[in-house]
Amino acid sequence: MTAYTKLNLRDEVEDMAAGRMPPGIEAHFAKQALDCEKSGVTYFKLGPNFHPPFGHRHTEQEEIYVIISGSAIVKVEEEEIEMRALDAIRLAPETTRAFSAGPEGCELIAFGAPKRQDTEMLRDWWPASAQ
Repeated sequence: MTAYTKLNLRDEVEDMAAGRMPPGIEAHFAKQALDCEKSGVTYFKLGPNFHPPFGHRHTEQEEIYVIISGSAIVKVEEEEIEMRALDAIRLAPETTRAFSAGPEGCELIAFGAPKRQDTEMLRDWWPASAQ
């Protein structure tokens, strides 16, 4: 492994949402592309008012999300928290969470220390009709 790896999260990391998620989301998971050993970073782009119909939580991994443009609401368990550019939120592993983009959409970066088999996806946790 080299001492560093440099790349552009949007342009040089595959969009894993393409063809797997409904239109309106990009998800560029950079853990492997950056040769991360004990951490991970993901770039997300959400279209205006987009949110997936699921939430997720972890067994061990805490995450930090930073809004880099636009605005969003993060649903943390039953609470909805407004976020704007450069707001950051840390979420404990067992906390269920999901993001909904504001009317102009949003871009955000997620930081974590991913472990395999650590994520639980909760389908229909945030129904598509809810905003």
